Amino acid sequence: MARLLRTGTALAGLALMAYGLYGLLDDRYITDPLDVLVWAVGGLVLHDGLWVPLVCLAGARFARGPVLRAWLIVAAALTAVGLPAVLRAGDDHGNPTLLPLPYLRNYLLTLAATAAVALLGAAAVAVRRRRRRRAGPE
Repeated sequence: MARLLRTGTALAGLALMAYGLYGLLDDRYITDPLDVLVWAVGGLVLHDGLWVPLVCLAGARFARGPVLRAWLIVAAALTAVGLPAVLRAGDDHGNPTLLPLPYLRNYLLTLAATAAVALLGAAAVAVRRRRRRRAGPE
């Protein structure tokens, strides 16, 4: 069963990559696909060379449990995606439709929602541990 799941996941991933490559090469707005490749390689280098090591070091240093580490990774990703909009809120250059939403509020609500999910996950882990201790060794 696990082999079938792995094979299916790999095939789905390959199909998605093929579709993305087709879209890249067939898009009329992309005049030089090599520029996209350079951008993608730069993103990969930044992600694997800087972002992942920093997140792993911060998680190993500051987070004790796996739930907190997972939430810190989610919070870091949300910050990386949302911070540009939060910092540019109100900077519309005369176009009020450019950044019309309350980005700081939405960012904080998203962090709070993910923290609540993490707390529920931590509570579930604690309940499971407590039940195992009560059951004792079998």
